Amino acid sequence: MEALRITSAVAPPQSLIKAHLSKPIFTTPFTHTTSNLTRFSKSKLTKLNVISPSVSTQTETGNLDHQDEKFDWFSQWYALTPVADLDKRAPRGIKALGLDVVVWWDKNENAWKVFDDRCPHRLAPLSEGRIDQWGRLQCVYHGWCFGGSGDCKLIPQAPSNGPAVHSSTKACVAVYPSTEQHGIVWFWPNTDPKYKDILTKKKPPYVPEIEDPSFRTTICARDIPYGYEVLIENLMDPSHLDREGGAPIDISMQKIDINGFTASEHQGRVWTFVSPCLLKGSLTIKESSNNTQEKMVQKPARKHLLIFFCTPVSPGKSIFIGIDARNFTVWTDPFVSRWMEHIKSNLVIDSDLNLIRVQEEKVMEVGPSNWLKACFVPAKADTNVVAFRKWLKKYAGGQINWGTKFSGHFPLTLPREQLMDRYWNHVVHCSSCNGAYKGFNALKITLQVFSVASVAVMATIKPGMISVARRNLLAAASIVCFLGSKWLSYFIYKNFHFHDYNHAFK
Repeated sequence: MEALRITSAVAPPQSLIKAHLSKPIFTTPFTHTTSNLTRFSKSKLTKLNVISPSVSTQTETGNLDHQDEKFDWFSQWYALTPVADLDKRAPRGIKALGLDVVVWWDKNENAWKVFDDRCPHRLAPLSEGRIDQWGRLQCVYHGWCFGGSGDCKLIPQAPSNGPAVHSSTKACVAVYPSTEQHGIVWFWPNTDPKYKDILTKKKPPYVPEIEDPSFRTTICARDIPYGYEVLIENLMDPSHLDREGGAPIDISMQKIDINGFTASEHQGRVWTFVSPCLLKGSLTIKESSNNTQEKMVQKPARKHLLIFFCTPVSPGKSIFIGIDARNFTVWTDPFVSRWMEHIKSNLVIDSDLNLIRVQEEKVMEVGPSNWLKACFVPAKADTNVVAFRKWLKKYAGGQINWGTKFSGHFPLTLPREQLMDRYWNHVVHCSSCNGAYKGFNALKITLQVFSVASVAVMATIKPGMISVARRNLLAAASIVCFLGSKWLSYFIYKNFHFHDYNHAFK
């Protein structure tokens, strides 16, 4: 393809391009082989000991693989957005790993494509463009059109009887390798032609339960106003879930290598981190029965999975995509809309959002590479977090390598109303929440119109034209509609715009 032959200005420096094409940790839909990470023998499990503060401030987290391997951030697959939140009629701009990309539907190839989000003509954002009637991505600044391979199909300003300037490689858009898996669009953040067929060598992490029809799954995506590192920390930290009634958590850690690690809680949940973007928590619920007949009937084990895909965006920003999967109580599906689940998910995210953002600033002050020295982590409950920080320090130098994209300046803290603004961080891109938001607003306006109209009717009707009972009923309906519209205004603002969370009063 012509577009893949051009040198992209957004491609990372060649010194960063050291693809690590090892076997993926999870099974893939093409191979269905078992991950090496889950084959460690019991002898390789390193038990953790609670460390007395008077002795040491470090938590043992299993042995690190001491091979001289360095993690290449630009040679990995990253999750961009759920397919359910995309519109095939319009392109969408997304930033990931410091790169501005545009995701659009190529109806000619029946696939989602990921391009560099700038037109080669005058660098206008293609995400502000449109899909024309022939299924081409069109830049609305000057009308240049591009096919699914990034090749320029039309330059309206070029004379038809002149040179075919649209066929020049300089007229092509840089194309990122992309694929769809688990209902999510993934991209490989490098436009170098040698990665054109990277999907045949290395695939995104695969979680078979997501594709299992016996599992009920709910997916939620949100732009997070804090960095990838603290996002991963927060998601794999089991002790902050019940901080008031907290208790010791016994965690066993397996060997840490460049691909990640696996940790097991004594309560039964198993956490697996697949570098760089997948964190999976799996819990198998064991049921006991005194009934002999029930014991003879083999029932599938009840499993609940928390699956998180975390993509770095820029310093202080990240993309969160969470999937809740379970194979029990699936009968509730028809009664729970996706936007209802998202309200609960957003409340959980907002509960610690401002706290984590401030924490991240303090980590940046001491330096990410000094995290293990600055933080006192004596309990086993911090095992997962310590293991991640050790992985990050050993294989990635303690932080994300952004290439030449960022100078290291950390963005200033925004007011709480902007940090926790659900509309721009989630609702505007979520098809379900956006639909509910528009529906509730339409209902609010309808109630307001009916309330005002009822008052107007009562004011214009002459006495005696309607009975007193009907007049009173109309007045009551007007009041109910007015109060209903006010309640809806509060409901919409609280659930789709801003819901403050003060731990002191919870």
